[in-house]
Amino acid sequence: MNKELELWQFIAERLRQNERIILLVVAESSGSSPGRQGYKMAVGEDGQLCGSIGGGIMEVNLVELAGQILSQPAASNSASFLKPQIHRKNADSSSGMICSGEQTIILRLLSPHDAKKVNTILYAIRHRTEAFLTITSKYCNVGPPEGGTQNAPENLEADFIFEKESGGDFIYRERLGPKNDLFIIGGGHCALALSELMSKMDFHIRIFDDRPDLNTISKNRFADDITIIEDYVEIGDLIPAGSNTYIVVMTLGYKSDEVVIRQLIHKDFKYFGVLGSRAKMATLMMNLKKEGIDAARLDCIRTPIGILINSRTPEEIAVSIAAEIIAVKNS
Repeated sequence: MNKELELWQFIAERLRQNERIILLVVAESSGSSPGRQGYKMAVGEDGQLCGSIGGGIMEVNLVELAGQILSQPAASNSASFLKPQIHRKNADSSSGMICSGEQTIILRLLSPHDAKKVNTILYAIRHRTEAFLTITSKYCNVGPPEGGTQNAPENLEADFIFEKESGGDFIYRERLGPKNDLFIIGGGHCALALSELMSKMDFHIRIFDDRPDLNTISKNRFADDITIIEDYVEIGDLIPAGSNTYIVVMTLGYKSDEVVIRQLIHKDFKYFGVLGSRAKMATLMMNLKKEGIDAARLDCIRTPIGILINSRTPEEIAVSIAAEIIAVKNS
C-alpha cells in the first residue's frame, strides 16, 4: 500500500474511534536533514505510530512531545504549531542529531471533528482528484484548487508551499497524492518487479502492453492503471509530456521498442529509459540517427537502463532501474 494512503487510513480509523491524534509534517528542510518536505507521521493517544519524519533521536523526541500534547485533557480543540529542528551538536535548540541540516516540523492536533476532512484526503489520494492540504496555525483544510481562496494555492504547479508570517503564523500547502507519474511500456516480469518496488514510493504507476492474456499483467496488483492497447503506435497519444513524468520502455523486443521510441522521442520527460542489451540498443540508436531523428534527443534516452550493478533477475533489474529513477528525481 502507498505510504501516504496508509498514513491517512491510520488517522481516519483513530478519528472514527473518537480519538485524537497528532499529525507531524515536515514543512521545510535543508542540508542533510533526515526527513524531506512532505514527510509525515501520526501519533495516536495510545502511542501507536504510522509514517516517519526522518527517524533518529529527533523523531523520538517529537513523538514524546506529541504524547505530552495528547495527554492534556484541555487539548480538545484542533491546533497546530511549528517546531524548528537544528541538527548540529552545539546549536541552540539542537535536535540531538549532528547531520548539519535543519527542518521545520508542524505538529497538528486532529480531533474527531476533522474526520470529514481526512475522508476528503483519502478520496483524493485514492481517486487521484486534484486537491490541496492546507495547514496554518489556526486551521487545517483540504479541497480542490478552485472554488475557495482558502484552499487554492497561488501557484497551482507547486507541489509544496511553506511561508512563515508575522506573529508566528504560517501557511503550508501541499498537493495531495503521488507527485510523479511512472509509465511502464511493456508488462512482463521486469515490469511486475518494478511496479512492486515503485509502488512503495511517490509514483503513480501506469502500465501499457499489447498482450491481453499476459500472466504477469494479471498478477500485477501494484500498478494503479493497466491499459491493453492494440498497437504501440497509439502510445504517443496516451502519454503526456511532463517535468514529473518518467518513462520506462521494456516491451517484448527491439522492434516494438523502436515503435515506442518513435512515438515519444519528441516529448520532454524527466526520465526516459529503455531496457535492452548495450549492443542491441547501440544498433537501434545508430539506425534512428541515420534516419534523421534528432541525435540530441536520442542521446537523452538512458539505455542500457538502470544503475550498473550486474543485475540479472527481474528483481535485480528492477532495483537498478529504481535506483536510477530515484537519482534523477532527487538531482
